[in-house]
Amino acid sequence: MAQQQRAIGTRAAIIRGAAVAFREHGYGSTTLAGLEVAAGVSKGALYFHFASKEALALAVIEAQHEASIGLGQRLLDGTMPGLQALILMTFELAAQVQDEPVVSAGIRLTMEASNFSVPVVGPFHDWIDVCGKVLRRAIDEGDVSADLNVEAAAHFISPAFTGVQTVSQVLTGRADLFQRVEEMWALLLPGLLPAGLTDERRAKLTALPAQVRANCAAGPGAAGGVADRA
Repeated sequence: MAQQQRAIGTRAAIIRGAAVAFREHGYGSTTLAGLEVAAGVSKGALYFHFASKEALALAVIEAQHEASIGLGQRLLDGTMPGLQALILMTFELAAQVQDEPVVSAGIRLTMEASNFSVPVVGPFHDWIDVCGKVLRRAIDEGDVSADLNVEAAAHFISPAFTGVQTVSQVLTGRADLFQRVEEMWALLLPGLLPAGLTDERRAKLTALPAQVRANCAAGPGAAGGVADRA
C-alpha cells in the first residue's frame, strides 16, 4: 500500500512538473530531457509512468480538465442562480488559468492537440454541455430569454472564453484577463436577457460581471456572494 501511494505521488509530481514545462514551451518545443528536469525524475522513472511525451501531455490535459470541470459541476449542483453561476464560472476559470500551472498547461496543450495521434475533443464537449445546462437553469428562472437557442449559445460562450483567454495570454501574459472576461459579458448579456425584465432587474443582471470580477479579486470565497434573485 505504501509503495502504491508513493507511485501515485510520483505520478502526480511528474504531471505537475511537466505542466510547468508545457506551459512555458508548448508541446512541440518541450523535450523529454526538459520534462525530466522539470519533473525532477530520471528518464527511467518518467517512462515507468508514461510511455511517451504524448502520454504525459494527455495526462496533463486530463488533470486540468478534472480540476476545471469540477468547478462547473460544483456550480451546477449548487443553488446559485444560473446566469450568475455561468458568469462566475468564467471568472473562476480565469483565476485557475492565471494561478495553476496544470490548468494553464492543459489549456495550452488542448489548443495544440493537432500534434497528438488522438483527437482531444472531450473537454470541449463537456464545457459546452455545462454551459447549456446552466443556461437552461437561467431560462427557467426568467433571467435568460426563453427564445434563446441554447445549443448555439453554449457552442459560442465556451469558445468565446477560450478565445478571450488565448488572446489575453498572447498580448499581456493574461494580466488583463479579468478585464477582458468582464468585457466579454458586457457584449453577450444584452443578447441573453429577456425583453420583459423590469428596469431594476435588468440593471442588476447587467451589473453582475463587474460585481463578480470585484469579488473574485477579493479572494477565495468572496466570489459567490454577489446578488440573490430579486
